[in-house]
Amino acid sequence: MLKGIPHILSPELLKVLCEMGHSDRIVIGDGNFPAESVGKNCKVVRMDGHGVPELLEAILTVMPLDEYVEHPVSLMEVMKGDPVKTPIWDTYKEIIAKHDARGAKAVGTIERFQFYKEASEAYAIVTTGESAVYANVMLQKGVVKD
Repeated sequence: MLKGIPHILSPELLKVLCEMGHSDRIVIGDGNFPAESVGKNCKVVRMDGHGVPELLEAILTVMPLDEYVEHPVSLMEVMKGDPVKTPIWDTYKEIIAKHDARGAKAVGTIERFQFYKEASEAYAIVTTGESAVYANVMLQKGVVKD
């Protein structure tokens, strides 16, 4: 165990976060996200049994968001005509606001199939047991200035 590190961050995930450099991206996928097929060319970290909000909170505790891009946080857009509601996005924006002064302005959306394409180029994908739909989030790492 380590002091100051959220307990939910496994040694494997901590290693991945340490390996990432400025502008590298990490996806936190919901339970339906095709992490293994989309992530066949990147690292896939399994965090089954955990939800996206708790992992987002923990990751942002140790990893800054990129200050040099308008939207260092990307959400998967709901498909046109899909009647799904996404209240989990409000939870994400609250979490992000605790860790980045831009708050909700740091968050953008990406069309579903473009999200998959960009996710396939991410440094890593974390797969979760999150049951909310359209709960996928992509984070772009910033510079650690401490």
